[in-house]
Amino acid sequence: MTVPVPHVSLPGMMLEMSRIRRSALVFAGLVALTAPAGAQAPPDASESLKAMAGTWEMSNSDRDRTCTITFTLDQASAGYAIDLDKACAEQFPPLRDVAAWSFGKNDTLLLVDRRRNPILEMLEVEVGMFEGLRPNEGRYFLQNAAVAAATRDKTADQLFGTWTFSGAAGTPICTVTLADTAADADSFALKLEPGCDQLITRFGPRAWKMDRGQLVLLSGKGPVWRFEESDSTTWRRIPEARQPLLLTKQ
Repeated sequence: MTVPVPHVSLPGMMLEMSRIRRSALVFAGLVALTAPAGAQAPPDASESLKAMAGTWEMSNSDRDRTCTITFTLDQASAGYAIDLDKACAEQFPPLRDVAAWSFGKNDTLLLVDRRRNPILEMLEVEVGMFEGLRPNEGRYFLQNAAVAAATRDKTADQLFGTWTFSGAAGTPICTVTLADTAADADSFALKLEPGCDQLITRFGPRAWKMDRGQLVLLSGKGPVWRFEESDSTTWRRIPEARQPLLLTKQ
C-alpha cells in the first residue's frame, strides 16, 4: 500500500525553514541574555572564578577605610552574585550601586550595577590583591580577607633601625632610619641620610607606621608608600611601580 505524501510547495518550505531559523535565533538570544557577564573571561577563568569566591577586604590607599565583600559563584542578572556589608556604602558611597561582579578583558575584575555598567574596575597586582582607581577618588585595594587577617598582628618594634632603599638590581640608592620616637600621635619619626636618590627625595618621606602588616611611609606632601614583607629583612613596595623599590634592614 502506498502512503500518499502531502504536497508542499517550495515557497511553503522556505517559509517554514525561515520560521525555524527565527526560533533558533530567539532561543540563542535568550541564552546569551541569561549568561553571566563573566562568560567573556579567558579559558582559565574557571580557576580565576574559584579563586575569587569567598570574603575579601576593600580598602583605600591608607587603609583607614575598610569594608567586607563576599564574592559568590551564584548567577545574577548582571553577572555573579555579590554581598557587600553595610560599611561599604558608608565608607565607599559609589559601591552602594554594585549588584554583581564578573571578569572582563585582560582578567579585569569588574564590579557592576544592575545594568552591567562598571562601577569599579580592578587589576590583580599580586596574588590575592587587586587595585582599582576611580577619578577624583583615589585608589581602591581589594585583599583576600584571610591574608589581611593573618597580617594584622604585626608590630612596629621589629622595624626600628637603619634600612636601605634599593632597586630591583639591589643597588643601594638611599639610607633611612626608622626611629622609635613619635612623629605625631599616629606615626614614628623617619630620617633620611645625605645622598639619597631623587626618587626618594621627590617623595619626601617624613614619618612611618605599621598598618595591618604593611609598612607605610608618609610623605609631607600627602601621598604614602606601602611595603609588604618579602622575608625577615626585606620589604617591597606595593603596588610595584615601573621602578621596583625594596627596603632592606642593615
